[in-house]
Amino acid sequence: MNLVLLLVGFVLLTYGANMFIDGSSAIARRFHIHEIVIGLTIVAFGTSLSEASVSIASVLHGANGVAVGNIIGSNIANILLVLGITATISALKIQKNTIRYEIPFVCFITLLLLWIGAFYGMISRSAAGILLGLFGVFLAYLLTKGRAEITAETSDVQQMSGLKILLYVVLGITGVIYGSNLIVDSSVNIARIMNVSERIIGLTIIAFGTSLPELVTCIVAVLKKRSDLAVGNIIGSNIVNILFVLGVTGLIRPIPFEYAFIKDCAVAVIAAVMLWFFVVPQHKLSRTAGIMFLLSYFVYVGYLFM
Repeated sequence: MNLVLLLVGFVLLTYGANMFIDGSSAIARRFHIHEIVIGLTIVAFGTSLSEASVSIASVLHGANGVAVGNIIGSNIANILLVLGITATISALKIQKNTIRYEIPFVCFITLLLLWIGAFYGMISRSAAGILLGLFGVFLAYLLTKGRAEITAETSDVQQMSGLKILLYVVLGITGVIYGSNLIVDSSVNIARIMNVSERIIGLTIIAFGTSLPELVTCIVAVLKKRSDLAVGNIIGSNIVNILFVLGVTGLIRPIPFEYAFIKDCAVAVIAAVMLWFFVVPQHKLSRTAGIMFLLSYFVYVGYLFM
């Protein structure tokens, strides 16, 4: 029953997030909000909405291991699993700015999270404030960069009626809230039944489930020959996960950082460095690198359950 509830939770979360994004995009279009604002807010946060809702719900339920594990595990899965699968389908070209600035920034903030966890043993409100401050710097960088990527869904929903917009937003928020609560409650129950820690459940099952939007987005981007969007989606999602999601969650309630998470955070750093190392020479992520990423991910998951 807990597995069924977990699956139902993921379905509600996915559909709720999509409906909320579509409704919000329609509101922005109706009030003639500039496309760059839409891209930097709705589209940028869209694929990280599932991580945010699950982490916040976890903290409110006292499942701190799920909250932190979800973010770290999702960031590891985004690089090693999602980009691994995507690069195996087709080699991914990487933009110069992504290699010069964005991937190193992911390495830096992941190292910062590792340092906060190792030296303080928790994400306090002051640490959360630092993360949110860096997120503001990232947003300023994006605005300066002046590049907004709008998904196909955005243009599809701009002609929504007022009633339909309201319905999409309300149902979307409802789906996200109930889906997140179901995921957290059922995953904690599964952890207890299987005698597995909340940390491992968060790093694996929940992290994989909340990374599904990124996986779908990347595969669609590659099939449409827009591989730069695939990598940009992952890098942006990882930045949002650490700086925004953990920042907001830590402000709501300080989050204990288990000692075991230090190793997992180190793996997240290694994954980001691996990505940077493989894309620098030829400005692309090759199929060979994709296979190595996948093998690395399976080794890591195997280590967790040893």
